[in-house]
Amino acid sequence: MEFSREILFFFSALGAFNGLVIGLYFLFFAKPKHRSNYFLGVLLLALSIRIGKSVFLYFSDHMWGGFLQFGMSACLFIGPSLYFYLKSIMQPDKTLNWKIHYLPLLIIISTIDVLFPWHDDLWYYLFHTIYFVWLIYLIFSGFLLRETLKNLFKRNVRLSTMEVWIVSIYIGNSLIWIAYNTVNYTSYIVGALSFTFIFYLLILLLFFTRKKDPGFLNKHVKYGNKKIDEAEAQQLQRRLNELMENERLFKDANLKMSEVAKKLNILPHYLSQFINDNLNKNFTIFINEYRITEAKKLIKSDSHLKLESIGYECGFNSKSTFYTAFKKIAGTTPAKFKESHES
Repeated sequence: MEFSREILFFFSALGAFNGLVIGLYFLFFAKPKHRSNYFLGVLLLALSIRIGKSVFLYFSDHMWGGFLQFGMSACLFIGPSLYFYLKSIMQPDKTLNWKIHYLPLLIIISTIDVLFPWHDDLWYYLFHTIYFVWLIYLIFSGFLLRETLKNLFKRNVRLSTMEVWIVSIYIGNSLIWIAYNTVNYTSYIVGALSFTFIFYLLILLLFFTRKKDPGFLNKHVKYGNKKIDEAEAQQLQRRLNELMENERLFKDANLKMSEVAKKLNILPHYLSQFINDNLNKNFTIFINEYRITEAKKLIKSDSHLKLESIGYECGFNSKSTFYTAFKKIAGTTPAKFKESHES
């Protein structure tokens, strides 16, 4: 192998090897054991196996068909892993039905691998199918990120650390897909080199971000009592108050944090961090404070309404939760509060 080819091999294989190591780390050793780490681990492993296949195919004259087949099979799981990694971060309170995505793909590709060992003509068509599946999940992922991607181009909106990270992951994945689907105009090894380049850019981003904000990758699990910058917190507080007062979301008994975050065009973990660390309360108490404030107004203004009806009107789904929240926040019962304002 010529020296120039050795250098090319080194740089193209470097990303695949390190991606494999870090993928295994996130999959088996990263703490805390959060579902997002598993999806990130699978994503890096699938990409690394796919890239490794490209590297050895490009530099080797004789390649075992089973290895090529394994590399392309792994490629099938890149898209789903990206999608569920983003979803596990952006919608932490939602159930992820990942099995109905992974299992059919695993059964299909395993069946093909057993029944149709490596055959150039057959796998030529499977290549396009696998890349199409990857593209579909890229589109789904882009839809998940749509609000964050819009904010990327707004001058008056500053992305949070986590938003910068997940946008970088998404764009990097998209660029690798583009590199592999334009090899007819470039070179087959461009995909591997692109992965190495993007991988180390992400490592640099992770390094400098962790220096400023240690543990940011785990903030959707545990924030370590690190508050959002005061200026950002004040702006978010104002937007949140305006949203609650104008749209009165607290009247929805089934209101979820992800719905409020969506209205604010921010990630749920960012809103959770603000409420927990800057306001020193949880989401339930935060919403109940608005509900109790509204209940007090109704009790004062309309003595004909039953207390139970007022509770339902303000967003509580039962009489007991209304009475418990009222006593905890107002320091008295709804009945005593009503008596004290009757004259």
